[in-house]
Amino acid sequence: MNRAATIITATPSLGDEQRIRLVFCLLCACVVAYVLADFAGAILQDPDNWWHVKVGLDFLASLTFPAVDPYSYTFAGQPWIAKEWLGQVLLALAYSAGGWNGVVTLIIATVGLTVFLMGWFLSAWLKPILAVALAFVAAFLIAPIYTARPHVFTLPIIVVWTAMLFRAAQEERAPPLWLLVLVVLWANLHATFTLSFVIAAFAGLDLLARSGLSKPALLAKWAAFGLLCPLVSLMHPYGVKAILATLTVAYGNEAVPLILEWRPFNAQEQLFQEAVMLLAFFGLLVSRFRIGWARALFIIFTLHVYLAHLRFVYLPFLLIPLVIAAEIARQYPALSATTWLTEKRDGLEKIFAGRFYAICGAMAVLAVGIVSVLGSTYQVAPSPTTAANGALAFARDHRLSGNVLNSYNFGGTLIFHGIKTYIDGRTDQLFLNGFTKTDEATGHSDGKPLLETQLKKYAIGWALLTADDTRIPFFAELGWKRAYADDYAVIYLPPGA
Repeated sequence: MNRAATIITATPSLGDEQRIRLVFCLLCACVVAYVLADFAGAILQDPDNWWHVKVGLDFLASLTFPAVDPYSYTFAGQPWIAKEWLGQVLLALAYSAGGWNGVVTLIIATVGLTVFLMGWFLSAWLKPILAVALAFVAAFLIAPIYTARPHVFTLPIIVVWTAMLFRAAQEERAPPLWLLVLVVLWANLHATFTLSFVIAAFAGLDLLARSGLSKPALLAKWAAFGLLCPLVSLMHPYGVKAILATLTVAYGNEAVPLILEWRPFNAQEQLFQEAVMLLAFFGLLVSRFRIGWARALFIIFTLHVYLAHLRFVYLPFLLIPLVIAAEIARQYPALSATTWLTEKRDGLEKIFAGRFYAICGAMAVLAVGIVSVLGSTYQVAPSPTTAANGALAFARDHRLSGNVLNSYNFGGTLIFHGIKTYIDGRTDQLFLNGFTKTDEATGHSDGKPLLETQLKKYAIGWALLTADDTRIPFFAELGWKRAYADDYAVIYLPPGA
């Protein structure tokens, strides 16, 4: 009797356990947010940051969904849809509220939410300290994709989607129908919503591996859920066009091999990611850890997609821990949340449980205070390598007109400032049919004739180039004069201008 009483005393109530988990996860999210705030400028390095905000601002001004390209002169009037309109609107609202500081704050908050959710789902199976450690490491490893673009808003969604579906498969129950709302939200935020279909399919395979054909009614519910996923994704202003536009990139187009984030994994550039993958592989070889074939296939899928395209770094590092956490807890009980529940609470955990509301309130006040202080004293701005501020000021002051031939990295800022582009980051739908290949070829050692042809074909009135653009010598050889230059941008004008 005394022993039983001791065990009961040592085990926290459900409320205490939830509070401790919540505080651990909140602290982890806050630490990640604090670190990101210290490197806030890095979030605005991508040239596409500019045009995503501009598309959202234009939508808020007109409340109309574009059907043709309004931003370039090379493909003006060609079919183009703002398939990620909701993510662009969120960025535009943040910009309207606080400028680029507002945009960065929104991105950091979204990453913080992702880390919190990952820690929360992992701590359902693993000790909270282990769960938040894994969440923190994952947040560090996927840092290359932290940029002011709509895909960041899908990170919390993919965490919830994956965790809930694989948990339902493990417990051999039907997937919650409310998850379909996430598909609709995902579809309107970013083109990667088709991943939801794939993840659901793997979760369904995991159920099949566990139950076989012994539960036909349950399998039928999963099959119906799988069919509903693409159906509800059509709740989009552009309907099926959003899926079709996604497939043009998924199956590859001429621009994909030329864009850094679509290139395959490079061990020399991704040192930390390689080290973690090799360490995990080593641990798998020397341990007795086992998982089912369906989850193993899912792990292989996430690794394949990441190794094929760098932009999908988040798939293995966010999703694999969520998928294998339950098996880790089952095969290594010392790491499980169940064992943690039976342990005596240490001093820190008692503080978390006993002063839960005070701690949460303090963190909220601190977060608001930091945002307010930073917003008034520290202004972030997009990278000068994409902004071309000095060059654009020169163009305005000297009333440069006509079509501009721009380097790819300046396409976004030109759109943002209302200047029609030669090429920009919307290569998922535009600048195809040989255009991007030709533009890339003009920078080769034998590209001068091609460049001369493009200058005549598109009646180029001036050129805005990055300081390291390989075409710069060709402009001098063709008689164009350098009108402006700084550390980041160069402007050339045609002969006689």
